[in-house]
Amino acid sequence: MSTHSSVPTSTATAPAPYVDSEVGPLRSVLLHRPGAELKRLTPRNNDKLLFDSIPWVDRAQQEHDAFAGVLREHGVEVLLLADALCTALADARAHSAGVHAAVDERRLGGQLADALRSYLSTVDSETLAGVLTAGLTFEELPAAEGASLVRQMHHAHDFAVDPLPNLLFTRDSSAWIADRIAIASLAMPARRRETSVLDLIYAYHPRFRACGRAYGAHSAPVEGGDVLLLAPGVLAIGVGERTTPAGAEALARSAFSDGLAHTVLAVPISQDRASMHLDTVCTMVDRDAVVMYPAIRDTLRAYPVWPAEDGGSVRVGGPEPFLTAAANAMGIDRLRVIHTGLDPVTAEREQWDDGNNTLALAPGVLVAYERNVETNARLENSGIEVLRIAGSELGSGRGGPRCMSCPITRTAL
Repeated sequence: MSTHSSVPTSTATAPAPYVDSEVGPLRSVLLHRPGAELKRLTPRNNDKLLFDSIPWVDRAQQEHDAFAGVLREHGVEVLLLADALCTALADARAHSAGVHAAVDERRLGGQLADALRSYLSTVDSETLAGVLTAGLTFEELPAAEGASLVRQMHHAHDFAVDPLPNLLFTRDSSAWIADRIAIASLAMPARRRETSVLDLIYAYHPRFRACGRAYGAHSAPVEGGDVLLLAPGVLAIGVGERTTPAGAEALARSAFSDGLAHTVLAVPISQDRASMHLDTVCTMVDRDAVVMYPAIRDTLRAYPVWPAEDGGSVRVGGPEPFLTAAANAMGIDRLRVIHTGLDPVTAEREQWDDGNNTLALAPGVLVAYERNVETNARLENSGIEVLRIAGSELGSGRGGPRCMSCPITRTAL
């Protein structure tokens, strides 16, 4: 287990999972400290594994520890994913499910898959957690009797079990909506196995196993970075590179059925890497304020979705300007907008560097990357307290403080 874990909170005394806004005082959060999975990145595979460069792992860990430290200093309980996974895998049923999730017989062939399953069934929870997160190369596979064409035809450093370097971005793979957890259906092949890890945690960790599900990993693609809780009962769901219209509609139907929302705004965004999720161009920083990339302010649209009177279908309106639709759904006169950067070039640079991807610790208090100097200054000039953190290495996977955090509990506004 990680040596950087906070003092454990017992299940009996831990705050119950509940998140109904982006800015309610943050009490508990799930983070993933960068680990051995990032050391698997090379110039040959970093594009496939969705990283723009090869991170300096030691520095990334230092930056992440500082991020977690800021949260703890502000009274936030930090639950680390590696610790939570080990706790879940202590349940024999979870251990068996974890072995099944790690082994892909279509890739390894029957003989090698059987040998790997047999080996993983004997390892302790920490070792299995390491395989699930950091993967295994063919060189690292346990010895197996007999010949394996699969083994002989792969390079020793090819992956028999893929690593999951994007686990760092815990918001994408799961998100709490009120008291229910939505397990993401991840669109990119490099990330799809992440959901099996989160499934294990939420199904078998003593703290979460009684919690209901708002969405499942086998549904249409939805990623947590596209889901903003604008206000209690109001969701905005980005539809673009990672979340499909079918996914947005399916999550809306689920939220309506469970009484988690009365309005969902489906928000089309550009299908490119610079705006892979809605939270790369817009996040909440106060009860009535967002930080937003100015290039999309006047063009961002929303399709309001409401439950139909028959209870089994939905009504769809729009499209209409996002800021208008959001204010109407939230029951406020207008949504204040704080722009990324001071001019088009600075705005483009700071949007790329996750200037919009901030994590609110309370209304008007947020964590942001220190490198977005102009955006942070604009936020402070608008009355927002900005807690700056370094992110030169953490940002190499295209994610900021919000991407790196899955709020478990926020105090209701």
